[in-house]
Amino acid sequence: MFLREFVRARNDRAPRLGAGLCAFALLVSGCGSGSATRVTASPMAAVSRTTPAWVEEEVSFRVDGMTVYGTWRHPARPGAKVPAALIIAGSGPTDRDGNSAGLSGIDTYKTLAGVLSAGGVASLRYDKLGSGKTGLGPYASKIADIGIAPFEHEARAALDFLARRPETDKRRLTVIGHSEGALFALLLATKSRSKTRVNSLGLLEPLSRRYLDILSGQITTQIKAQQQAGTITGAQAAEVEDALARAVASLRANGTVAANLPGGLSNVLSPANAKFLSEVDREDPAKVAARLKAHTPVLLSCSDADIQVSCDDVEHLAAGLAKAPAATDFIRLTGINHVLKEDPSRTATHYTEPLPFSSQLKQALPAFVRAY
Repeated sequence: MFLREFVRARNDRAPRLGAGLCAFALLVSGCGSGSATRVTASPMAAVSRTTPAWVEEEVSFRVDGMTVYGTWRHPARPGAKVPAALIIAGSGPTDRDGNSAGLSGIDTYKTLAGVLSAGGVASLRYDKLGSGKTGLGPYASKIADIGIAPFEHEARAALDFLARRPETDKRRLTVIGHSEGALFALLLATKSRSKTRVNSLGLLEPLSRRYLDILSGQITTQIKAQQQAGTITGAQAAEVEDALARAVASLRANGTVAANLPGGLSNVLSPANAKFLSEVDREDPAKVAARLKAHTPVLLSCSDADIQVSCDDVEHLAAGLAKAPAATDFIRLTGINHVLKEDPSRTATHYTEPLPFSSQLKQALPAFVRAY
C-alpha cells in the first residue's frame, strides 16, 4: 500500500507518526544489473483452483543472486495463446496477493488476478523483496544498501519470465502497476533493458508526483490534523514540520537523513531507507510517462474515495502521458478505496474487509488487455 497509516499521538502529547506510514525500512527487492535470469517452475501444477478452466501455479525465478517467488495464473489446459498481465505491487513489504505480515485479508492482487482470468487474461504476480516467500534475500543484513535498482531489475525479470510462458501471447502483454507499482511499470516500459516489449500499461491509483513531495504532503496534513484536534501544540507541530523540511532537503542534496528525528519521523525517514528514498524521489512519474513510446495504450485510474492518491495528483501524471503522447483511457472511479474495493468511506478502516472489487475495473481491465 502507499503511505497508508495515520498519525498517532503519544501519551505525552508529542506528535507521533504511525510506524507503517511508509514501511520503507522493509522496502526490499533484489537483483543486480547484468546477470542472467534462471527460471524454474514448481511441480505443483494446481496450487489453487477457482474455476475449472484456470489454475494458479507456484513459480520462481532467480535474478542476481536472489530467488523471487510468484503465482502464474493461466489456463488449465494447453491451447491457444492468451493475453497476459504482469502485476506490480505497491509500497512496503506487500506480497503477491496484496498483503503484508501485519495486514492480511486485503488481497488486492489475488483478486485482480481472478478478475483478469474471468476475462480470459493470464497473469503473474510476485512477492517482491522483503515480502512473502521471497523475503529479504541477500539484503537481510544490509537493508540500507537497497536503492531503486533492485525493484526495477526484479520487475524486468518477472516480465521476461511471463513472456517465456508458452501460454502467453506476447503481442498482448500488459504491465499493471498499483500505487507505487505504477512508477515501476512506467520505468519498465521506458528504460528497461528487457528484450520483452510492453504492449500496454495499467496504472491503478498510481504514484503520480515525486515521492518525497507526496510523503511530505501527507505527513504535513496529518500533523495539522493533530494540532487542530488539540493532541499536539503549535510549537510541537512546527518542530516536526521543520525537521521534515530539513530531512527532505538532505535526502535530495546528498542522499542522507539524520537519525532520531522528532515526533516519530524516523519511522518514515531513516538512514535505513535513505538510499531508496533519495533515488526513487529523483523520478517524477509525469516526466517518466512523457518518455513512453508514442501511442502506447494506457489505462489510468483515480477515485473520489481514495485517501492516498487524489485525482488531482493523477491529473499531473495524465499531463505527462499526454506529452508522449500515450493513448490514455482515464477512468474516474466512484466510491473505490485505494485497495480497489467498493468503499466510499474515505478511511483505511475497511481495507482488510471482504468488500467487492471495483465493478468498473472488473469490466475495463480484461477488455483493455485483450484489446492490445
